[in-house]
Amino acid sequence: FIYPIKLFVVVLHEFSHGLAAIVTGGSIVRIEINQQIGGMCYTMGGSRLIVASAGYLGSIVWGGLILIIAVRTRYDNILGMGVGGLLILLAVLYIRNLFGFLFTAGFGIALIAISHFAKNAVIDLIMKFLGMTSCLYVLIDIKQDLIDRTNIGSDADAIALLLGSQRLSVPIGILWILLALAAFTCFLWIASKGESASARKGTSSAF
Repeated sequence: FIYPIKLFVVVLHEFSHGLAAIVTGGSIVRIEINQQIGGMCYTMGGSRLIVASAGYLGSIVWGGLILIIAVRTRYDNILGMGVGGLLILLAVLYIRNLFGFLFTAGFGIALIAISHFAKNAVIDLIMKFLGMTSCLYVLIDIKQDLIDRTNIGSDADAIALLLGSQRLSVPIGILWILLALAAFTCFLWIASKGESASARKGTSSAF
């Protein structure tokens, strides 16, 4: 059950690289997502440093935004359809390997279908779960890549090479972990305020 969530986070990770390239004047050549919960975003132009830095932090921001919108608004159906539509668009425009295309488009179609047919409480729970688990998996992914070193050749390694010293990969990894934890804590705080406000509103309107 967690497997598709992990792949979803990989899609967010690679799209964040590509979006950073576009924002800094470059373009996305193609994106690949594989069965081993990995991916690659091929870009052209833009700031290589910003592009390399955007993966982990970008994906936790996406997850945090999904969580906050799901908690603090009643637009869960629109949120699900929007995320689903973005995934389908991403698959059509940029994902070029068969598995990556089928998963990304299929996940997007599933989100749209659930958002359209499921009850509001169901889609609300799904979007909260998707946002929360996306954030948590990013933290686990950073730990595995940068502390456990299960994936040599990580984004931190790429940035260290751009800065001229492979030894910088560990400090960069530590910085990312701190930034990711700070972002996650901030998202949880904002979301918890939304939950409290909703509860108070619901209580007062019941009388």
